[in-house]
Amino acid sequence: MPHTGAMGLLDRFRGRPRRRPRRRGGDGPVVRASDGADQQHLADFVSTRRGVEGFVEPRTTVTDVTVLLVAYDGEWTRRRVPSVQWAHDFCNRHGVPSYDAGLVGVPQRMRDYNRRQKQQQRDLLRRPIEGSAERSVDDE
Repeated sequence: MPHTGAMGLLDRFRGRPRRRPRRRGGDGPVVRASDGADQQHLADFVSTRRGVEGFVEPRTTVTDVTVLLVAYDGEWTRRRVPSVQWAHDFCNRHGVPSYDAGLVGVPQRMRDYNRRQKQQQRDLLRRPIEGSAERSVDDE
C-alpha cells in the first residue's frame, strides 16, 4: 500500500525507540544505606516491647537488607541494616530470636495487627465529630 502522506493517530509513536530518562550516578534505583538512627530505632523498639522476634529480609532490587521486628501483639517495625550477619548479631545481642523471612515468612500476628489498625482508622473516620449535631434529611 503506497504512502498517502496522511498520518494516523498513533503513527508518530510507531517505529521510534522509547527513550527513558537517564538517572545520574548509575543505572539502578537509589537505595539509602542504614545509619545510626535506624540502628537506634531498632534498639529502642526491642527495649520497649515484649516478645519481639526478628525477621531478616534479604537485599532486593528495591531495598537493602532489612530486619523486621515484630512484638507479641503484632506491632512491628522495619529498618535497613548493614548486612544479614549484622541483623542476626543484633538480634542475638538483644536476646531476640531471628529468622530468615524468605524461609518462614512473616507472622500472622503482624497481619492481624495491621488489620486491627486499619479498622480503627475506619472507625475513627466514621465517628461523628463531637459537638456537631447529626442532622438527617427528615429534620428539614
